[in-house]
Amino acid sequence: MDENPTGSLTTSSQVSSAEIARAFVDGAYSTIGTFNDGGGGWGGNNASVTEFMTGKADGNSQTEAFKFYDLEYDARAFYIDNWWAGMYSGIARANLAIQKIGEIGTLPAATKTSMIAEAKTMRALYYFQLVRRYGDVPKLTTLVESLDDIQTPRSPAKEIYDEIIIPDLLEAEKATLEWRDVSGRVSMGAVKALLADVYLTYAGFPVKAGDQFYAESAKRSKELIDNGSYTLFTEYTDMIDPANRNTKEFIFQVQHEKDIRHNGMTPVTLPTLRGIAAYSDEYGGLTPRKEFVESFAAGDKRREEKQFFYTFYKGHPSDYPDGDPRRIKLDLGGYYIYKWFDKQAIDNDAKSNLNYTIYRYADVLLMYAEASNRAEGKPNAQAMKALNDVRSRAKLPAVTTVNVNEFEEAVWAERYFELCFEGKMWFDIIRTRKVRNDITKKWDNFVGHTTIYGKTFSEKNLLFPIPKREIDNNSKLVQNTGF
Repeated sequence: MDENPTGSLTTSSQVSSAEIARAFVDGAYSTIGTFNDGGGGWGGNNASVTEFMTGKADGNSQTEAFKFYDLEYDARAFYIDNWWAGMYSGIARANLAIQKIGEIGTLPAATKTSMIAEAKTMRALYYFQLVRRYGDVPKLTTLVESLDDIQTPRSPAKEIYDEIIIPDLLEAEKATLEWRDVSGRVSMGAVKALLADVYLTYAGFPVKAGDQFYAESAKRSKELIDNGSYTLFTEYTDMIDPANRNTKEFIFQVQHEKDIRHNGMTPVTLPTLRGIAAYSDEYGGLTPRKEFVESFAAGDKRREEKQFFYTFYKGHPSDYPDGDPRRIKLDLGGYYIYKWFDKQAIDNDAKSNLNYTIYRYADVLLMYAEASNRAEGKPNAQAMKALNDVRSRAKLPAVTTVNVNEFEEAVWAERYFELCFEGKMWFDIIRTRKVRNDITKKWDNFVGHTTIYGKTFSEKNLLFPIPKREIDNNSKLVQNTGF
């Protein structure tokens, strides 16, 4: 029996209009939710895995957490498979969009170029996640049309950068995308931020491509800074106002709508079952380590109550009766992350309307400061200003050193504090091979660093294992060393 489905787009669908072309491009965004989807058992979220790896986060109420902060994870751990499957699903959809839009002959050239730029930027983003997590990965840039296509060996990570990630983004740069897209789609700002990040990573470990790529990174972040479309929020709490999604500091985010797909990071980061929220489950699945929070500099505004962290809140009326003092103020007994604290959802309907941020302007300022300093052998005036603009909002004194290494370490530290629990720290650790010790406040070499859990990083921990399911299904895959 031949079936001809009409309700969805497939690899054999004919692209005949701008609306269908747009549907194919939007399909490339459909798995971006992997960045912060639930996973890993009760209280789990895909965003948590690299936070656990840093040794700066806890998750005692989360089923799979201990495997990662105790460095006992293997190829069967939930998160390992979630990220691989999510990124390759996104790549497949991007490949489909790129091919199908290329086939249409009635779209204006600029429209076609912009749509393909969106799809290629998403493909680059997904591959960028894969190579940093798993190293060498299968290279798929066309539609999978037979089971034989699935039996694909791993290609070197540098080849993935050289033949997919960087060329895709360089092509996207040529499009006429707007610098900001308030709908949340790829903008020129997102392209520049991602390319700055890619080049910064490519210049460091494991590729170690050198100073010319620090310069390429600095060039992209400087273009974004000089354009003026993005600025820092005045207050940190502006970032947890749903009305500010896709505006001002936010460059690229995972989109959420409370009545369609609300942000699962809000309940995941609540204190475990303390009765402060309308959520039926307060997971405590991702919490900051006390040692990390208390390693912030004295006077850093980000450490103040209800800036980046909080230690008390009012008890929810459904849990505490009238007259109970906990209904006014409940001491939570430790630090909790405030970056996904959606007050409306917590107080009222358990549906968070906050987006999950992939790139924001503070990240770009710090990328420019680091990359230009390394490329030029010392910080220039704009690099100094970029770093100190981030510090100024935190009420910290300006960094004044012009020593290349001292300035670099100051930027690394600022990235730790400013971007904590936003999916950045682990990737900074593996590209620099350095870890900030929360106790000594010094920079340790990655291999040999002992975390607050008493676990010591080895070379093996620089990459995640290839998921066992993929090894079982693809005979050409070879597992990473040590797994």
